[in-house]
Amino acid sequence: MNPVTRVKSLSTAALAAALLTGLVAPTAAAHGHPHPSAPRIPFTAATVTENAGGSYTVTWQAPGTHGVTIRTGGRTVARGGATGSVTVTGLAATDRRWFDLVPDRGTPLHLADRLIRLQGTVNFRDAGGYRTGDGHWVRMGEIYRSDSLEKLTDADLAKLKRLGVRTVFDLRMESERTSAPDRVPAGATHVVADVLAGTGTFTNMPKSPAEAEAMMVEGNRFMVSGDTAEAAYTTVFDGMASDRRRGVLFHCTAGKDRTGWSNAALLTALGVPEETVMADYLASNTYRAAANDAILSHLPAQQAAVYKPLLDVRPAYLNASFDEVEEEYGSFRTYLRKGLGVDDHQLKELKKDLLVG
Repeated sequence: MNPVTRVKSLSTAALAAALLTGLVAPTAAAHGHPHPSAPRIPFTAATVTENAGGSYTVTWQAPGTHGVTIRTGGRTVARGGATGSVTVTGLAATDRRWFDLVPDRGTPLHLADRLIRLQGTVNFRDAGGYRTGDGHWVRMGEIYRSDSLEKLTDADLAKLKRLGVRTVFDLRMESERTSAPDRVPAGATHVVADVLAGTGTFTNMPKSPAEAEAMMVEGNRFMVSGDTAEAAYTTVFDGMASDRRRGVLFHCTAGKDRTGWSNAALLTALGVPEETVMADYLASNTYRAAANDAILSHLPAQQAAVYKPLLDVRPAYLNASFDEVEEEYGSFRTYLRKGLGVDDHQLKELKKDLLVG
């Protein structure tokens, strides 16, 4: 990543656009022509969003095609042109509704809403469903990210078991794990990967909003170069690379900082563009909005102003992590290799498993 081109901010509209598109179609000159026999996914943008009331909105862009068919549950529910948006109603309730976007030429996409709706979490998301810079897509249903799991209900746990969650990486400190122990699906392996591990990072209470933001920036730098952070994220990446069955979940308390860097590092390693990585990171502000507002509304105004930077995710925070990568390692690839022990073969295998098209 080039620090000169670091993303500074994203408006709400830009955030939505970045989450939708990931990246505009790369030019043939930039990436070369695909082999004639290679399957090509023509979609440059596609999302599935579950709406209130159980309807779903499917939106896509597939330049170069004449039409796209939308299928779910083995039947066709909509058709459209190369670009379109449809809302599908009358579908039966299910753990997770998957849609196949089938172009008249090229390879289909298999997508669901990124948010996994559970009673005991607010920020449980699929890491996939994003387009890479070279036209691949990150497979969904393999890697998940979340906030704390101690409030999961029995119904939530049964749902996660049906969704295939097999390994849970707990990025929290010992005090967090003790006061709010994880509930994990039956048969799942719980792995402690403590990013902060008694370092004192994020534990001192700031006295002003500026001090709070500075603390968050410094904490995000630590998540790249701190010894305990490197060890924790090495454990997570090893787990994602070695377990070919996947069903991997990593989480912290709010699912936004330690979890945010874990997912940002994964998406960047897979070749997802910087703007999309930032949009995914900032989406925690949307998913956690009600929970954060509930916390701030019970605090005096002056105290709420100090707390808000701690509850937010901001471009400056994630940019601090990427800046630390540049300053400590020189490149993101070197960070993967030296900081997390991900060699070229492991990265190639991870891409082979997690990318489609």
